[in-house]
Order: sequence, then C-alpha cells, then structure tokens
Amino acid sequence: MADAAEAAVQPKWIEDIDRLLAIRPQFVLSNIRDRFLTPTQSGLSLASVIPCLCALCAGKGFKFLLSYDRVDGIKVYPYTPENQNEASARLSLKFSSGAMEVNLATLLDKARLVAGNREIRIGLIIDYASRLTAGPQSLSADELVFFSGLEKLANSAMPVMPRDTKGDWLFNPIIWMTNRVQDLPSWYGLDSERIHSLEIARPSYGQRQAAARLLVRRIAGQATVSPETTLAAVRTFSESTDGLTLQAMSDISQLAVHQKIPPNAIDDAIRAFKVGNVRSPWKAPDMRERIATAPQLLADRVKGQQQSVVKTVDILTRSVMGLTGAQARTSGMRPRGVLFFAGPTGVGKTELAKALTALLFGDEESYLRFDMSEFSAEHSEARLLGAPPGYVGYDAGGELTNRIRQKPFSVVLFDEIEKAHPRLLDKFLQILEDGRLTDGRGETVYFSESVIIFTSNLGIFVTDKSGERIQNVSPEDPYEVVETRVRGAILDYFKYQLSRPEILNRIGDNIVVFNFIQPDVAIQIFDGQLRNVLRRVSEEHGISLALPDRVMAKLREWCCTDLSNGGRGIGNRIRDDVHQPAVARRCSRVALNGACH
Repeated sequence: MADAAEAAVQPKWIEDIDRLLAIRPQFVLSNIRDRFLTPTQSGLSLASVIPCLCALCAGKGFKFLLSYDRVDGIKVYPYTPENQNEASARLSLKFSSGAMEVNLATLLDKARLVAGNREIRIGLIIDYASRLTAGPQSLSADELVFFSGLEKLANSAMPVMPRDTKGDWLFNPIIWMTNRVQDLPSWYGLDSERIHSLEIARPSYGQRQAAARLLVRRIAGQATVSPETTLAAVRTFSESTDGLTLQAMSDISQLAVHQKIPPNAIDDAIRAFKVGNVRSPWKAPDMRERIATAPQLLADRVKGQQQSVVKTVDILTRSVMGLTGAQARTSGMRPRGVLFFAGPTGVGKTELAKALTALLFGDEESYLRFDMSEFSAEHSEARLLGAPPGYVGYDAGGELTNRIRQKPFSVVLFDEIEKAHPRLLDKFLQILEDGRLTDGRGETVYFSESVIIFTSNLGIFVTDKSGERIQNVSPEDPYEVVETRVRGAILDYFKYQLSRPEILNRIGDNIVVFNFIQPDVAIQIFDGQLRNVLRRVSEEHGISLALPDRVMAKLREWCCTDLSNGGRGIGNRIRDDVHQPAVARRCSRVALNGACH
C-alpha cells in the first residue's frame, strides 16, 4: 500500500483503471510512451506502462497479464516459468523463446478466453495497437472481423470472482495501448460505456518534482552533494521541464551523467536535450563584457535613438543574467528576452535588431526576420508553423519552427506585427508564455535561448471617431510626448481593438518607443550611408568618386529635407542619385567593349 506521498504522485490513469475495473471490461489508453512513478519496496521508481499495469493488477489478485504486439506476438508479464506454463495450459498457448506469434483471428480467440476465464484473474494488453492496421478507416475483411469481435466481446463480458479470491467482482480486461485514440476505427467503442478511453496526461509539477528527486540522486552518483545544492537542482529540474514527459526527464539525467554535468548545472543538460547545445553563448565568459560595451556599440549603429538604446540595453542585461520573467515559476522556459520596438518607419528598429544579433552571437547569421504582412491571411499560420497531417506541405514543416530548430540561439524579428492575422497571436502568446511551439508534425521547438523582437508602426497614426486616419505624433513633438502617445495607442490596440490584453501582459514594460529622425541626426545618417556607398562603388566597380563641397552640400540638403521615411528614405535617395548613376556611367564606358562588369 503506497503511503500518502506516493499516492499523491500516482498517475491519474492508474487511479482510473483501479476504480473502473469493476464496471469496464475494456480500456483504450493513448499517449502511452512515457515512464511513470510507481511504488516499490525501496521507494518510488520510474516504470513504463506495462510494469505499472502489472503492479496495479497484482495488487488486485491478478495472476499475470498477457501482452500482444505484431512484432513479438503474445508474451506473459511478469514472466516466470510458472506463469508461462499456466498461460499455456489455460489459454492453449504455445510459446517459443517466451513468445507466441499469432494472427488477428487467433488473437481474437485468445481475447475471448481471457475475458471469459473464471478460474484466475488475468488480462490482455494489445500493445502498439496503432500499428495493427495500415489505416483505421480502411480495414481489410480480417481486420473488420477482429475489431467487430472485440467490440462484441466488450458488450458481452462479465465480471469474475475466481475461487479462493477475496475482493470485488472485476473484469478480466482488454487494454488497448495507442499513440492516439484516433488510431483505432472511429466507430470502435462509439456510444459504448463498456469501452473506456483514457488519455494519459503529461506529468504534473508534483510528479516532475518527485521524479527530479529520484533523478538528481542518479546524476550525483557517488559524489557528495549538499542538501542546498540538491534542493536547488530538484527545483530547477522540475520547473524547467514543464510539458516534458518523465521519460524525457530520465533521458536528461542520462545525458547529464554521460556529459559529466553536475546537479548544480542541471539547466545545461536540460538545454542540451531541448536544443542540442551543451555550451550556451549566453554563458560565454566575455558575454558580460560585451554587454558593458553595448550602449556605445548600439548607439554607433543606430543614430539619434539614445533613449531606445538605453532601455534596450537594460532589457538585454536582464536577459544575459537570466532574469527575464524571473517572477514566474517557469521563467527558465521563456524566451531570453522580449522586446516590442515601436515608432515611425525608417528610424532604426530593424537596424537595432541586427546590431543586437551581432552583439550577442558574434555575427548577423543568427538574425531571423519574418515580415508579418505576408502572414495576414487566415490560414497563413500553416506556412509559419507547418501544415497539419493530411494537408499539402505537411512534410516540409513550418518556416519559423524549422529555422528555430536549426538556430535555437537567435534574435527572431516579427516585423510589423499588427499586420499578422489575429489567429497567429495565439501562437505568439504560447511562445512568450511557454517558450515552445509544436509544429504540424507534432515536433516541439524551444525559444528559451532566443530573443523575440516585435516591431510596429502602431501609434504614429490613429483613427478618429469619424473613421478618418489622423497623425497622432509628429517630428516636432518632444520624445516624452511621442513615447506616451505611441505607448497609449499600442495599449488601446491590444486591449480594445483586438481584445487581447494578455499579449501585453507577456510583453510587460518592454515596449521601446523610437523617436522621429531629427535634422541633425539625419546629417549623421547621410554622412555614414554616403561613405558606405562610395566605398562599395570603389570596391565593386573600381570607381573612385570625389564630390565637391558644393555638390556634397546640395546632395545633403536634397536627401535630408523630407524625413517622412526616416533613414531609409535618406538611403534610397543616395542610391538613386549616387550609386545607380555611378554604376550606369561605368557600364556606358565599357559598353563599347561589349560587357559591363
């Protein structure tokens, strides 16, 4: 009899079968490929489904269970020569090397013998039931007879009370083990109270905590670990594995032992299991040094946005220290950082995201950008996350999930988030809260090592009561006014227009508002972009351009007069008035030779 602590972590599906054996002759279990906490003489241990069922049934006076699958045929659990001999005698089984191969017709006959046996308590497990047929909705004649026979058996079976047995009248059950209930014919058990479906849930926090205590001891091995270190490791292990199975936790502990990862670094083993990297760029020795230089490095690349850079660095510092969402119990699963860049077009939002990528990961290869205007259609989430089974593109996976799987240490930019279809916002909510997504193929990807950045032009223009679009802020407004009005418009958009305030709750105070490009900043941007263009023209086309002061002043005035498109507009004018004419002139000079290089 398990004590109170063991009973508290016992899986609910075991309790359900225990309670229902008196009234249900068949059970269909799904999501069964996990391990479960089960009591032993030496305490709790982890076991798969069949040993758990054997332990449950043994406590109710069952002699043994039979297990069938299409590969090995019929076996006896628990195996002993006595159990195998008794199974052979009572059920006309002929074992070879501990198993007996049978076809579906023979299996149906044996199921009838099991259900109708009045001498001993026994049961039949049909394992890998998802692989019994090529397709549950297109059965062969033999398969149809098999399933129809077992459905009829469920309705005709009677509970038994063998001689010399104490306790309740119980069924000798047939237990189906499937990946999904849908793997059996859709009509099987329909409207039948005698076939009970149980979907095995992912482990609760208490179950993960109990498993973590068990597994941390395995990781420690013979090493002496202080109680404080053990307690901290158990807490980290159980909190950071939300959504994972106990089998996954066992695999993580094996990985830790193999990689010689001590209990106080269990988060390294968890990360390696999720994303495949033991070494984390976030823990690089020079990471904090790079963050210390971030204000100047970012300001050099993004001109005129001092307030935005300062706030971004503050958020980034928390990310590096692992304090993002630290108030939540599962903060270690959330993205490393979340930022919402808002402001006019062309003011440096995308440039700052690229600069952050180079700062954190050494180059811009880990910068992933998604233009959300391309995901405005209702079913566009299939492109981002992957199509579900049976739909075109299922095998290809999703653009986002594939790229995160390849580059888990990334800055992910969702550009112009307000243009995405509202259904996608549910997925972003899952990323921000759980730090993971499951694609159409059922594979989970993790965002716990990435920085998520949303950009938006919300708040620059708003719609008045008459439905007319009017300017909400202007370049003449002080930054404080711009920030207040833009932030207010963003809050209104998510709270009232979309009715999704929970998204704002996940973003928190990480809204970074960019200012308009001011005239003095525009000159700095012009000078920098012009230098880049002149250098590129020289390197690629062999043209050395020297602009007279008068021409330079005129060009600067022309490029910096209209700042409605920010720095991007300045760059476009330089391209049109300097780069393209220079290349065209180069081409015209060599045209007589029949080529343009």
